[in-house]
Amino acid sequence: MDRALLPHLPVVLAVARTRNFARAGAELGLGASAVSHAVRIAEQRLGAPLFARTTRSVSLTEAGELFIEVAQRAFDDIDTAAERVAAGQREVTGVLRLNVPRVAFGMGLTAILAEMARRHPRLTVEVVSDDALVDVVAQGFDAGVRLGEMIAQDMVAVRMTPPCRAILVASPAYLADRDAPASLDDLAQHNCIGFRLLASGAIYDWELQDETRDVAVPVSGTVRVSDASYARDLALAGIGIAYIYEPLVAGDLAAGSLVELLPDAAIEEPGLFLYFPRRAAEARKLRAFIDVVRTCGI
Repeated sequence: MDRALLPHLPVVLAVARTRNFARAGAELGLGASAVSHAVRIAEQRLGAPLFARTTRSVSLTEAGELFIEVAQRAFDDIDTAAERVAAGQREVTGVLRLNVPRVAFGMGLTAILAEMARRHPRLTVEVVSDDALVDVVAQGFDAGVRLGEMIAQDMVAVRMTPPCRAILVASPAYLADRDAPASLDDLAQHNCIGFRLLASGAIYDWELQDETRDVAVPVSGTVRVSDASYARDLALAGIGIAYIYEPLVAGDLAAGSLVELLPDAAIEEPGLFLYFPRRAAEARKLRAFIDVVRTCGI
């Protein structure tokens, strides 16, 4: 084992995870020159370039892919071993990194994080909002949060929220000078707040029920967003009809600020799940988070 290589491995792994020297340095509290120096030393000790660098991008070479896969696994094993040693300690410490969709906060994640802060004040939960289906292991996350059907089969899944409905809503102000839609066909005559999928770039067709069959309804309007919380804000402003998960607007519906439209057309989604590789559950910080998810009563 080349011991001179060891001090530089955390920097190399951070660059591989972020694909960016500056972001890796920010994570580790290092300057750009220190990051470049660490990578250069590691490549010299290994005798092969690990990264292909241009002015705009950083990617792994073939040698880098092989090295990072094994090195990351080794560091994960060391982290797990350290967690086991600390298992007898009363407090959970460290950083728990989660990759979550943006809608998760309004669907129950905020309450879970509040309970985590109460129970484990020395643990930092770092939440990265991302609607893409990323490989949480490859990207250096401890776990991810996604809708049930979007989880890879080789992951362990823990339910975070009950199933929920995807519904259509509008404000009384929007409906004041026009008739509410009486059928799915009527949506073509309304200003519908569209949604663009960031991962694919496609415009999302609203998934609804037409009596007993599922249908995808293309819609159009004056505004299109990429975050469901923006659709809620726009609906509250009276701009148009929003397609949104019911928990995100439950308070608005109760207050009368928004009105549900075509309730029979709503579909049921499976809700949010925490997912992670089986071996990751050995880490004490993730076990603590799972305990809160299971007991939070969401």
